[in-house]
Amino acid sequence: MELIKDLQRQTGMGVLFITHDLGVVAEIADKVLVMYKGEIVEQNSVQEIFKNAKHPYTQALLACRPINHKKGNRLPVVSDFLNPGNKKNTLLQPSTNPNEKSTAHETLVDVTDLSVWFPNKKSFFGKPLAHIKAVDQVSFQVFKGETLGLVGESGCGKTTMGRTLLKLIEPNSGKIVFNGTDLKLISKKDLHQLRKDIQIIFQDPYSSLNPRMTIGDAISEPLKVHKLTPNARKRKDQVMELLERVDLKAAHFNRYPHEFSGGQRQRIVIARALILNPSFIVCDESVSALDVSVQAQVLNLLNDLKNEMGFTNIFISHDLSVVRYISDRIIVMNKGKIEESGQADDIFYHPQTAYSKKLIAAIPKGKYC
Repeated sequence: MELIKDLQRQTGMGVLFITHDLGVVAEIADKVLVMYKGEIVEQNSVQEIFKNAKHPYTQALLACRPINHKKGNRLPVVSDFLNPGNKKNTLLQPSTNPNEKSTAHETLVDVTDLSVWFPNKKSFFGKPLAHIKAVDQVSFQVFKGETLGLVGESGCGKTTMGRTLLKLIEPNSGKIVFNGTDLKLISKKDLHQLRKDIQIIFQDPYSSLNPRMTIGDAISEPLKVHKLTPNARKRKDQVMELLERVDLKAAHFNRYPHEFSGGQRQRIVIARALILNPSFIVCDESVSALDVSVQAQVLNLLNDLKNEMGFTNIFISHDLSVVRYISDRIIVMNKGKIEESGQADDIFYHPQTAYSKKLIAAIPKGKYC
């Protein structure tokens, strides 16, 4: 953004900046056009849009940003403003208190001195000469029932960390204990059984779904792999019930991924992760590709499902405002190491390290937000 603003000042050029991020709009724009269903529903100066929005859709976009809400409050969604009679209770069920969990020593995941290195330079014979330390001697715990936020800029090691916890990447050293089981010592048979209990929601719902499979087949596939529901009719009933729980329709069972929007595809990916009723889920940048209105719907859904099903999750993101809203505790990563950790509000409002302060300062706010 700074580069664009500098070039604009130097050349006097005009800029058409297309985005779903209202914080960026407040930082960079002079005038704003708001589009809804292919039409311009409102246009005005950026100050008027943020201070005195007229159209319900614009009001909804401004209201549903996580930065404006406390954890435990349901995020407003567009339908609340377009159809006020449909507005749901704004309070969510209280989440697990991680302080209580820590005093009871109910640890689900215990990570000790974990390191993951990738070779970035090799000799003529293929011997690694230098490494990238994606995760560098990291230790932390995840308590049962909590949402632990893992935040940092791109390349800090957070996604590598999440995938290593699920044994999608093998660590170079260190120890991961899941529910009392050391994953380094686990047999292939036991690991196959463990897969039912640990799942991931990927960042990109477009590439994580097979375009040749109906969504019903995609969601039911884990049941067949783990031989949990041999009867095809019962599998279909189970999937159709779960589709309803993620705010889709049972009638969608035989449709293909290309027939759905980005937000709907993310719900499908969530359903696939939940079909095995796991106790631990890694959400890897699960809402970063969604616009702010759809993001609010998915965050509400994740909160509702967590309260209903009781799973523990790690929420990985580069957006501290989203992580602060959904997490009980936050770990800040920088260059493969833990920079800072603590309660979500403490990290967001009272950061102790220069790097955490830099991340918070980088959140686009604008003077009108």
